Amino acid sequence: MPLSHPDPASIETLLAFLRFPSISTDPAHKADTAACADWVAARLRGMGLVTTIHPTPGHPIVTARTLYHPGRRTVLIYGHYDVQPADPLELWHHAPFEPHIENGIVTARGATDNKGQILAHILGVEKTLREKGNLPVNLIFLIEGEEEIGSPNLPAFLREHHESLVCDVVAISDTGMIGRGIPTLTYGLRGISCIEITVTGPDKDLHSGIYGGAVANPITELSRLIATLHHPDGRIAIDGFYDDVKPLEDWERGAWSRLPMKDDLLLELTGSPRTFGEPGYSGIERTWARPTAELNGITGGYQGDGSKTVLPSRASAKFSFRLVPGQNPEKIHRLVEDHLRKHCPPTVTLKIDIGHSGAPYAVDPHAGFGKAAQEALRKTFDGAEPALIREGGSIPIVTDGFREILGVDTLLLGLALPDSRCHSPNENFPLENFAAGMALNRHLLEEIAAA
Repeated sequence: MPLSHPDPASIETLLAFLRFPSISTDPAHKADTAACADWVAARLRGMGLVTTIHPTPGHPIVTARTLYHPGRRTVLIYGHYDVQPADPLELWHHAPFEPHIENGIVTARGATDNKGQILAHILGVEKTLREKGNLPVNLIFLIEGEEEIGSPNLPAFLREHHESLVCDVVAISDTGMIGRGIPTLTYGLRGISCIEITVTGPDKDLHSGIYGGAVANPITELSRLIATLHHPDGRIAIDGFYDDVKPLEDWERGAWSRLPMKDDLLLELTGSPRTFGEPGYSGIERTWARPTAELNGITGGYQGDGSKTVLPSRASAKFSFRLVPGQNPEKIHRLVEDHLRKHCPPTVTLKIDIGHSGAPYAVDPHAGFGKAAQEALRKTFDGAEPALIREGGSIPIVTDGFREILGVDTLLLGLALPDSRCHSPNENFPLENFAAGMALNRHLLEEIAAA
């Protein structure tokens, strides 16, 4: 891989982008998020692209496009300018929205997810237009501000603007590389299904001495209920959960076994003492191609300093279920709800709230524009052979929007390294990957044009 860094102007542009605290889930940052959308639009407009800021019931969507040339392929590049919350702030080495560069790595919230990656495409297009005056394809940028909260307004936008978004393929850099200098094409993503449950006992908090032992404690019952979701060996215990799971192909298991991401590296990256999960699969097979049931948060009772002898009125928990090809989020919601109601004791009441969801995604990497993407990766990374992987994360709009509404597949060309700390404190992005992303944009558009 070329170890060159971007020019100083490109770096300054990245730092300016990263300074916006565009946290889409926090209403306190609504103005910051809108200001970030304005900044993105101004940048695209300054490149000579026809640019529009589209209001939504939430945060704006920015589109920009070249003038249409009949006979050329049309490529839609998608990204997002919103970021995750920065909490816990005390674990950051530097302020999360004051980007810091050290040893060629920029640290800031959004550095990898997704500001560094989408900006690499923007600046790659800018450089090509500046040097050649034209692109080999018709190009559309679609950059939204709600990806981190499940893109609630994007499907409706795609349906409303379907005719103006017709394209041959979508390209996204919001995924990862298997390792430094290893070009990576992601051809599958897990889907997601989220729920929150609340268990209620008494109608108010009670004195644990006066009433303890006479009525059920909601925290205790919630803990027991959570424990019913898994067998001791890590398999999910929900009836029918695995019924529609498509098994791994032999070529996938063979190819993945040759990648450098072994279980020992997984432990190093996570800091866990040992791996755990569904028997019969390696760590990357579990995270890329097997479904999960994860507890994301639990709340109940007194959380302050010292003691408060209370028997709480209620307790709640948040879950996310990662899904793989063959599984349907709506069906999983039904199976989970049936399981929880079946195992909830009559001593408490159960309330279930369904959250956002997204279908899994998979495409044949050896067909269609997958070949063009692989060749672009080879050219960008000095002829290195691309790793073909799936990823454990979810980008719901890839299936629910681009495939179902626009009718096109997506090329997932990640630039994030395994230790990028996305969604965690000290999120980071190597400047050499930023430079590689700009080069990748040029090669990708050229290869798609020739396909």
